[in-house]
Amino acid sequence: MVLNYIWIGFFILAFVAGLMRLAFAGDAEVFPAMMNSAFSMARTGFDISLGLTGAITLWLGIMKIGERGGAVELFSRMIGPFFRKILPGIPEGHPAIGSVIMNVAANMLGLDNAATPLGLKAMREMQALNPDKDTASDAQIMFLVLNTSGLTVIPVSIMVYRAQLGAADPSDVFLPILLSTYFSTLAGLLVVALRQRIRLWDRTIMGYLGGISAVILGVLLYFSSLPKEDITRISSLVSNLLLFSVIVGFIVLAVCRRVNVYESFIEGAREGFSIAVRIIPYLIAILVAVGVFRASGAMDVLTGAIGSVLGFFNMDADFVPALPTALMKPLSGSGARGMMVDAMTAYGADSFVGRLAATFQGATDTTFYIIAVYFGAVGIRKTRYAVSCGLAADCAGMVAAVFVAYLFFH
Repeated sequence: MVLNYIWIGFFILAFVAGLMRLAFAGDAEVFPAMMNSAFSMARTGFDISLGLTGAITLWLGIMKIGERGGAVELFSRMIGPFFRKILPGIPEGHPAIGSVIMNVAANMLGLDNAATPLGLKAMREMQALNPDKDTASDAQIMFLVLNTSGLTVIPVSIMVYRAQLGAADPSDVFLPILLSTYFSTLAGLLVVALRQRIRLWDRTIMGYLGGISAVILGVLLYFSSLPKEDITRISSLVSNLLLFSVIVGFIVLAVCRRVNVYESFIEGAREGFSIAVRIIPYLIAILVAVGVFRASGAMDVLTGAIGSVLGFFNMDADFVPALPTALMKPLSGSGARGMMVDAMTAYGADSFVGRLAATFQGATDTTFYIIAVYFGAVGIRKTRYAVSCGLAADCAGMVAAVFVAYLFFH
């Protein structure tokens, strides 16, 4: 429903902006430009969708190997003790804990097809413990905010889009996204923990948060000490090394479990073409709307106004053209994806704006959509502070994305 209003709004605002340019500037080319943009972006959306087939097929096959090889269970064992501490409202040994951990592990690995059913299962199991059935419990809010923060170790879809749009190294955003989404998740966790008075100084919680934060801080300090010309090169090396290590790790896990690796890859890869075809109408719909909005001049007015405000305070405004992706992400995943593709198409996949838009896309998840789906599935109407905490995590992730992108790409 939200995307419906946004989509309509793009066309109405573009029409009004076009009329104003025609009336006040005498620009007779504005409406031909808007129609040309609509046809051009429709063709671009179709070309991109079909071109994604190969990369999607590859990664879906790899992910299926990891799923069959037990990667989700491995991650679950690694993060299990931490989640038992931050969800004190769930009794020890209750099945909801296992479902929550499995959902988070699947999300971290980018296994959306597995993560959503596990998340709904976890929500139903927590609802069975909830004494007030139409009001979100503390455990449900913590679970929702961790989901909306979008913690993802392997941002498969973003790398796939970058590859299709001509990026020289599609995975060079891997580390910036990992850093940004970590800060988003950390902010969401801390905000909810403070509201729920969870003992953050618990030895287990401090051990996990302190250890991971130390690694993240070390990465930031290391890259901030490098010359600018070395940051991208070393980041690319580390990103690709880590990603290939994950692929090999998935294969090794599958072999240890005596899984037929080749057949698992083929099974996962079969979904590649159908997924690429399914996203064609969605991608074209949002790209046409954004293209018309940009051609009308409305996008320039919006970004120009924000840039003027930043300029008044002597702040760098190079990141402003990527902001539409950040502003759209809490509302709509497909809308934000369209904004990201538009930014990479307009400025280049390897431009600062294109890379920052990709980092924005991976920094958080679609807060309102996730809350609507997960709470709606169990009939919860009173979400308490779930929305505000989810948006706080989104803001932290977006701010972190800007700083990280300046460090790595500017």
